[in-house]
Amino acid sequence: MSLRILLVFLAWCPAMATSAAGETGARFEQTPYGEQKVVFDFYFDDPQKINSALYWIRSLMNPLMEEPYGLAPEFMDLKVIIHGTEIVTVARHNYEKYKSAVDRMRYYASLGVDFRVCGLAAQDFGYRREDFQDFITVVPSAITELAHWQLQGYALIRPEVLEKKFAIEEIR
Repeated sequence: MSLRILLVFLAWCPAMATSAAGETGARFEQTPYGEQKVVFDFYFDDPQKINSALYWIRSLMNPLMEEPYGLAPEFMDLKVIIHGTEIVTVARHNYEKYKSAVDRMRYYASLGVDFRVCGLAAQDFGYRREDFQDFITVVPSAITELAHWQLQGYALIRPEVLEKKFAIEEIR
């Protein structure tokens, strides 16, 4: 009986070694994505983190606009709720300081992304509606807004922006 187990084990080992070595590599799956309803929760401890967070929007939109999906932006219902220190980036008087981020947000807004600022946070920072860029909508409360859109069936994405410690080349 033990000889039989040993033979089965030896026959099984080469198959495992081939599989473990990854000779064929990872498989690719073309997930059948459809129209998107997403609300992004932007709440950062540093206004500069909005630059990285905006890449999350790009990472959602670009693959969907390319083939095989070919979705037009109007088939993506995206909302961004701003209520952390990054609120200063959309204040008109800070345009020169945050020009790159504002220009990117303006571009996404032209594609239909809806940027919303928390009225409570605006009040905390001493801002009025007229202090914000023209593509911004001020809403009563970020938390209430997030709950509202989730109850409407929107997926919640909360970008986590971390400090990069290693270059890709160092850890590849």
